[in-house]
Amino acid sequence: MADVDILMVGHFARDQVVVDGQSSVMSGGAVYFGSIALRRLGLQVAVVTRLHADDLGLLREISDEGVQVFARTAAATSGIANYYTSADMERRICRPLGFAGAFRASEVPAISARVQVAASIQAGEIDLDLLTYLAARGPVGLDIQGFVRVREGDELVFRPRPDLAEGLALVTYLKVDRAEAELLTGETDLAVAAHKLSGYGPREIVVTQSSGVTVLVEGRVYTAPFSPRSLEGRTGRGDTCFATYLGGRLTMGPHEATRLAGAVTTLKQEKAGPWRGSLEEVHRWLTSTTA
Repeated sequence: MADVDILMVGHFARDQVVVDGQSSVMSGGAVYFGSIALRRLGLQVAVVTRLHADDLGLLREISDEGVQVFARTAAATSGIANYYTSADMERRICRPLGFAGAFRASEVPAISARVQVAASIQAGEIDLDLLTYLAARGPVGLDIQGFVRVREGDELVFRPRPDLAEGLALVTYLKVDRAEAELLTGETDLAVAAHKLSGYGPREIVVTQSSGVTVLVEGRVYTAPFSPRSLEGRTGRGDTCFATYLGGRLTMGPHEATRLAGAVTTLKQEKAGPWRGSLEEVHRWLTSTTA
């Protein structure tokens, strides 16, 4: 038995979200949105993160959910200003607000996990050496934004790293969004893009966009829609989708895990902050959409 189901390594963030000129500051990062959603699904989760000492109290929101938190202090807390530029909130401009520094293997606790997730929000958090270390511990999930979202001056731009192919060869589960998939493959058809990305080595590819999630596993494509009644909780969409898909795959086949991720992500987008629903709520939603 593993000590936890999923171990997530990534920066906790204090983000600025700007929609139609209206700005708000909120907690963020894949370790924030993903870990809470996983706990609500009943999974055991640990988070390794870095942030400024003044912000350590913000982690209580995660630990109160039952997540094991291993935090190191840093010179700054990471953050990103997200300016959404389309009505469906598919496209955004990202500007850096802070950076908590690179993780080291010595910061990862000696606990076992069924899946370890490289949940970085921008390049520089997790390098190839750490990714190699995580892969030696077991299956790795990677959000590609931590490899291609690069800081240049006061902007965050998408730019593939020179060691991208080497890094992806270590990954079992890869998550990209539509913009990233198009950048990396030149393809607008998400199924075609996923097939190209699988050529780097990942066994399962998860691609998100405003209308839903597309998953490629062993040559088969699975899809599930996002159909939220509002986009109040748009920020954290991809983080929630990937985490809940990974959580589902621990006990389900890819079809069921994709449907689970689609349902949770739909419900998450209707309210700001992490998804704090229940499995019963998810089952009701799934039943109503297939009735």
